[in-house]
Amino acid sequence: MLYKFLSSTAFSAVFSAALVAGLPSPVAAQSLSSADSLIVDMNKAFKRGDKARLTQMLPQARGHALEAWAAYWELRARLGEANSQDVQDFFTRYAGTYQEDRMRNDWLLVLGQRRDWAGFAAEYPKYRMNDDREVRCYALLVEHTKNFLPDSRLPEEVRKNWYAQREADDGCTTAADRLVGSKNLTQLDVWQKARLATEAGRSRATRDAVQIVAPEAVPMVTELSANPVKFLSDKYLAIRTVRKELITLALVKLATSDAESAAAQLSNKWAVQLSAEERNWVWGLIGKQVATRLGSQSANDAMYYFSKVSKDTDLTDDMLAWKTRAALRAGTQPQWPEVLKAVNAMSDEVRQDATWTYWKARALIATSQRAEATTLLQSIASVRGFYEQLALEELGQKITVPAKPSSLSNSEKESARLNPGLSRAIYAIQIGLRPEGVREWNYSISLHQKSGMSERELLAAAQLACERQLWDRCINTSERTKNVMDFEQRFPTPFRELVVKRSQDVNLDPAYVYGLIRQESRFVMDARSGVGASGLMQVMPTTARWTAKKIGLTKFTPDQLSDRDTNITIGTAYLKLALDDLGGSMAMAAAAYNAGPSRPRAWRNGPVLEAAIWAENVPFAETRDYIKKVLSNTTSYAALLTGQPQSLKARLGQVGPRDIAAPPEEKLP
Repeated sequence: MLYKFLSSTAFSAVFSAALVAGLPSPVAAQSLSSADSLIVDMNKAFKRGDKARLTQMLPQARGHALEAWAAYWELRARLGEANSQDVQDFFTRYAGTYQEDRMRNDWLLVLGQRRDWAGFAAEYPKYRMNDDREVRCYALLVEHTKNFLPDSRLPEEVRKNWYAQREADDGCTTAADRLVGSKNLTQLDVWQKARLATEAGRSRATRDAVQIVAPEAVPMVTELSANPVKFLSDKYLAIRTVRKELITLALVKLATSDAESAAAQLSNKWAVQLSAEERNWVWGLIGKQVATRLGSQSANDAMYYFSKVSKDTDLTDDMLAWKTRAALRAGTQPQWPEVLKAVNAMSDEVRQDATWTYWKARALIATSQRAEATTLLQSIASVRGFYEQLALEELGQKITVPAKPSSLSNSEKESARLNPGLSRAIYAIQIGLRPEGVREWNYSISLHQKSGMSERELLAAAQLACERQLWDRCINTSERTKNVMDFEQRFPTPFRELVVKRSQDVNLDPAYVYGLIRQESRFVMDARSGVGASGLMQVMPTTARWTAKKIGLTKFTPDQLSDRDTNITIGTAYLKLALDDLGGSMAMAAAAYNAGPSRPRAWRNGPVLEAAIWAENVPFAETRDYIKKVLSNTTSYAALLTGQPQSLKARLGQVGPRDIAAPPEEKLP
């Protein structure tokens, strides 16, 4: 075949031109060619783990625009038994592609598991993605074997990657084991990893950590994980009967399900037997667990438990985040000194996040330290996101549309159009392989070359996606620029006439609807969530049936949610019902849309709060992020649609208990 006689460079040039010329139309997924159907069938076989079927079909995929994907699936399915030559042939054949680097990632994991350090060391420098924590831990381990002298940089990076891994993995666990043995990591580092894994309910990761420092105690880990109350009641004296570190693990496990019981155990029995660091960790976790309840008294209770911590820097960043949130809503006014104390105890990396920069600045203002606060606000103020917009308003400015970048040249547009990775990604998405296409697109713009694409290249790639009506890729790509912003790319308005009309029909702000759709589906028509929500506005079938009946939409069936007009009609109607039921609070209505109406009804009980404080205290990370993004999106869309300066603060308002004079609550699904 032709590909056998071309160098990888020559093949790439021929392939790229052919790929661009052969791109299917946006409707091609509805009627696939036999060649495209073959690729889709291979993808299904890969997901089934059908190695024989993949090997049988691969020759038929030669020459297809997505041949690299077909070859990747075939080799990946049998990688465990593949030999080095098979892999090297793949690297040569598909040099420079996403699939080559994806396969190298997979192969490096195999080499690490085989303890083939020489092979790993030879292959790792060619790895471009560098975004796999386990691979990075293997690389650090290889580096360690070359130099056993203490190196503060190496253990710190291993610790960071290991702690970030929620599931048990071989690479970081093995690297940690070796570094503990060479005194580069401490036993406390390992026990802290065990605590994090226990809190997350990852028993295997807990056992793997304990195996490093106390292999004889591993059976007790299973015991305390199964029933921490029984485990603690059976123990009377730490050190003599069981390692005190296991008592700490049991208290951590208990705190995740019954914080008050853990507090009683710690106060009445175990506090004097644990170290100060261990006590602080458990009190911090108890405080966090209580703070996440968002009830009328929970913030005060949480601050009581946090007050038992003698050293805030013993707490994790997550605990400190919840201490900050509790301090913001405890009492009748935020406890600004405690906010400042908690934020200052965070790691440098986390403290610099816009969330905590903003709240630290607010705390400084409240404690008469305005000069430092102004400097912090100026460091994040922009139209880029929720806290960036709030910082802008704290400085006395409004949200406006930034100046549009200079127009893309024909050569810049052509370069994006001829980029083989982008072209392959578009092709995959348009024949129904969206996950594969999205991964290749993201790789092409951010990982293929060091530091990713330049800002002009990103704008050109985003424009290409917009022209192809791949709105999610258009938005995500344009959002990566830092120095220039194209608001029309970042906040596109497809189906504008329909969205505006449906919004106005039910007396909704079209900017609010656009802000929600952008967050829900990124305007992907066939988007479907893991729980069954579908379409542009991600409506659940049960919600759709109820709403259709409510608005008199007769003969509705859930399959109609795939219809754009029907989806927007039902979605806007439900959003309006939720908004009215929640007193016009856009923040609470967004929470209801994401997490169901019963939750924000419960979360509102307590003192009257700034909606920004309320949103930051929402206990579900997904919903918390959702509210903030929908509201900042809405403000940006309003600036774009009206051409007038906008205020996020005005849209947020306040959140508090339901007015007893308000009409009875609507029984929203």
